[in-house]
Amino acid sequence: MNKLENAPAGKGFTFPAEWAKHTATWLSWPHKEASWPGKIDTIYAKYCEFIKEVAVGELVRINVANQQMADFAKQHLQQVGVNLNRIQFFEFPTNDAWCRDHGPAFLINPDTKQKVVVDWGYNAWGGKYPPFDLDDVIPTRIAEHFDLPVYYPGIVMEGGSVDFNGKGTVLTTTACLLNENRNPHLNQQQIEEHLQNYYGVEQVLWLGDGIIGDDTDGHIDDITRFVNEDTVVTVVEENKNDENYHILQENLQSLKNMRLLNGKQLNIVELPMPTPVIHEDQLLPASYANFYISNAAVVVPTYRCASDDKALDILQQCFSDRKVVGIDSTNIIWGLGSFHCLSQQEPEV
Repeated sequence: MNKLENAPAGKGFTFPAEWAKHTATWLSWPHKEASWPGKIDTIYAKYCEFIKEVAVGELVRINVANQQMADFAKQHLQQVGVNLNRIQFFEFPTNDAWCRDHGPAFLINPDTKQKVVVDWGYNAWGGKYPPFDLDDVIPTRIAEHFDLPVYYPGIVMEGGSVDFNGKGTVLTTTACLLNENRNPHLNQQQIEEHLQNYYGVEQVLWLGDGIIGDDTDGHIDDITRFVNEDTVVTVVEENKNDENYHILQENLQSLKNMRLLNGKQLNIVELPMPTPVIHEDQLLPASYANFYISNAAVVVPTYRCASDDKALDILQQCFSDRKVVGIDSTNIIWGLGSFHCLSQQEPEV
């Protein structure tokens, strides 16, 4: 590995697992109608329910364009009974709502009790949805507000494309990170070196393709997630005629062949896929893997189908220390993402 002297890994910084204690959850208030064509008004109630669950255990910090947007947000939050004392608004305008991908990557040094921000490049999933200039500078704006040091890797990376076990391993996909619309000048080894230097990991595990309908080119947070340091949940499709069947079987086989840094095999827990969610003849990337682990709860997207309860039961068994809460994401997924895509955790030092 080519270790960079001035990168955070060399100074003892790492990206904690999502279940590590949070100071806050960051969101960017949804306002781009083109992301939910004809339906943006239908998402706010369930989005605010998500905020309500998260706010039980931590602060929720929300990027807004201006005071008018903050007031609009407060109205919706009050309608579902959110404790506004746990909500903080920041006038950092964004192009869109997907804070997992444009928000800051917070790394911590457990020994020195320091926190830093890594500001990866952001190009709206390969330039698909311009403009994205406001989103691209969000990490630095947040870091400057809190007087945190900022690192600039100089390459494109999205938070939804990586998942961490907190013990040196990151899981990702070749479909996304090796896509020529992200970093065409880098090969797989060079991308691994950036992950190691700027996320503080030692091992990169690669899966292949993501689910059909995912416009991010295969983000890991729709397919496979760590639930503890040596266990993953991974979605599988039971219907052999479904477009996702073979993709998810291949990922399952790859997971079975993987070994962690200590030589152990992964414990693999299979999650069902929901009944296909189709809107205007478009298959949407509905997946139970797009859950968010907050201090107080694990919030899981549900889709008004028979698999919902089964998925919630499986995840509750994985998280004995937190309640698992399902929130209807049928309208939200029309934006091609759900609760994990919309949020980014800020770990406690």
